[in-house]
Amino acid sequence: MNADQPMIDNPDENPAGSTGYGHVAPTSVDLSHGAILYLEDITVSFDGFRALNKLTLDIGVGELRCVIGPNGAGKTTMMDVITGKTRPDSGTAFFGQTMDLTRMSEPDIAHAGIGRKFQRPTVFENHTVFENLELAMKMDKGVRATLMAKLKGEQIDAIGATLALIRLEEQAWRPAGLLSHGQKQWLEIGMLLMQEPRLLLLDEPVAGMTDAETERTGELLNELRGKHSLMVVEHDMDFVAGIAEGGTVTVLHEGSVLAQGTMDEVQADERVIEVYLGR
Repeated sequence: MNADQPMIDNPDENPAGSTGYGHVAPTSVDLSHGAILYLEDITVSFDGFRALNKLTLDIGVGELRCVIGPNGAGKTTMMDVITGKTRPDSGTAFFGQTMDLTRMSEPDIAHAGIGRKFQRPTVFENHTVFENLELAMKMDKGVRATLMAKLKGEQIDAIGATLALIRLEEQAWRPAGLLSHGQKQWLEIGMLLMQEPRLLLLDEPVAGMTDAETERTGELLNELRGKHSLMVVEHDMDFVAGIAEGGTVTVLHEGSVLAQGTMDEVQADERVIEVYLGR
């Protein structure tokens, strides 16, 4: 497919709509207090096991927050709560000042501006890199729109800018299935960016990457810092140290915040050393 072939045209300007829980999702994020995400006393239990135990944290607008912790610390469950996949037993979760995530559906939360990238990249392998970004764009995905329209100039420009950002310009017309593992990870991040998220949740973004790919991913996330708010869950401590400079690192353990501060502060914390980093 190229820019002259039939493509989707009209941007999706519909409001978030009904959440399925008796409420309508707001269409804009109130960031007047400087924070984009608030979690307070979030508790989630599965068959008597507390995956989250009164978890409380907040993320500032434009912040890159790294979250670390041992397996079973609650990192995945926390992201499940933020994206609406899991409903907490108690506690509050707000996106901005007004959006109660616990009362919104998964599609509404995504539409409101929260994007999530899982550890394994999920791309359309039989489609080109360009087509993957096109399909991810916020648009009217109806069959009629797809058959009757083509991309507008500004939409093509947006895809081009994303290709440049994720360093895949030379791969634009290559099938995504032929990309390296790292390139697929960057493409999936690009696909999330096409949805114009305010907050990005990234689960182990450098798992399985080469050293060069890991370095490039760190550069990409630092380029996104400030333009987007990011929560990065990662086990690679060297990578975390590289992107967390000047920022905050949160350590989870047994479903709650064990420690929080700069990378140097959490690495020197005796509790963190004991339960996670080792001596």
